[in-house]
Amino acid sequence: MCALPQFVPIPDEAQMDIVAVRRGKVNTWYNRHSNRHSNYEFKEPRMSDTPPLVGIIMGSESDMPAMEPCMKQLDDFGIPYEVKVASAHRKPAEVHAWASGAVDRGMRVIVAAAGKAAHLGGVVAAYTPLPVITVPMKTSDLGGLDSLLSMVQMPSGVPVACVAINGAKNAAILAVQILGTGSEYARNKIVEMKQAMAQA
Repeated sequence: MCALPQFVPIPDEAQMDIVAVRRGKVNTWYNRHSNRHSNYEFKEPRMSDTPPLVGIIMGSESDMPAMEPCMKQLDDFGIPYEVKVASAHRKPAEVHAWASGAVDRGMRVIVAAAGKAAHLGGVVAAYTPLPVITVPMKTSDLGGLDSLLSMVQMPSGVPVACVAINGAKNAAILAVQILGTGSEYARNKIVEMKQAMAQA
């Protein structure tokens, strides 16, 4: 079993590569430090030497605002991540390729967000040995209950964890707790967060 690398704080100038998003037929990299996600301004591809430890995948770009708390929390923890937008139903081959290559790209845990018939997390879990945390998106039809039930009712042998509807921040915290089982840096970030909550 490979040991997790000890994390070091990532300087702002190194955090230029982490988010990959699908726009049309072109994968571009989003500079999340010079623009906010809600602006949807996409920059030229740029690579960093820091591999992503958390993979975030969502079924649609419309899920981006709801998932911003997940990305912000990972930013606050100093944990590098990668974001992919691909639907399990509309882009199954793309989801397969992304999920099956996650380990080779250095990821240790995946967060999957989807709404309605929210099969994305389960499909990702079928293609990777990594733990998968699912985030059911709130929907206009059933308020997110459809998403929630689609995610929690996984068949035996293909488990996923599931946070609350639109529980993006908790997904990030749980992901770092998982990383913390093999990394003192990640574990200390959780300890610091809990201490700050207790003193608030």
